[in-house]
Amino acid sequence: MLEIVWITVCPECRVGWGPEDDPACTTEGHGRVPYETHRHRTPVVLPDGTTVVAVSFHGADPYGRPEDEVPAFGLYLDERWQPPWTHGHVDWPDFGVPADVGALRAALTDVLERARAGERVELGCLGAHGRTGTALACLAVLTGVPAPDAVAWVRETYCDQAVETPGQAELVAAFGADA
Repeated sequence: MLEIVWITVCPECRVGWGPEDDPACTTEGHGRVPYETHRHRTPVVLPDGTTVVAVSFHGADPYGRPEDEVPAFGLYLDERWQPPWTHGHVDWPDFGVPADVGALRAALTDVLERARAGERVELGCLGAHGRTGTALACLAVLTGVPAPDAVAWVRETYCDQAVETPGQAELVAAFGADA
């Protein structure tokens, strides 16, 4: 069962933050929109059988895991993640796309290699929908899903809220074209 949580989103700045976080936007006059979402710690089986775990950031205890669920490696798409286990980051603004798609491709290729070698690998951002969903769709492309079908695949296989913006969907399409 998924845990429901309310976050706050500033549409003007295209940032969101959880109830335990300081506001990501402090500009007077900007709208603050409450948004119901849910937390993830969800294993996702890619088309080639490789499994990665999609995770959202839980501000109160982001690194708490049962011992058998501690990852060997995590790739995080939000700077808030600073776990005690081996990890990497991709610079990727909330509700946006990474400026360096080559760095994203290299990081996702590394995730696949680690997971295929038997490591428990996590992939996450803040809510695990936009950036994480987009990265999962790119992983789907790398493991056999045609790029035009990857957004639908990740929404059906993982979460119907995955890939939040048109720009993120365009990244998936371009990611397939760049392969």
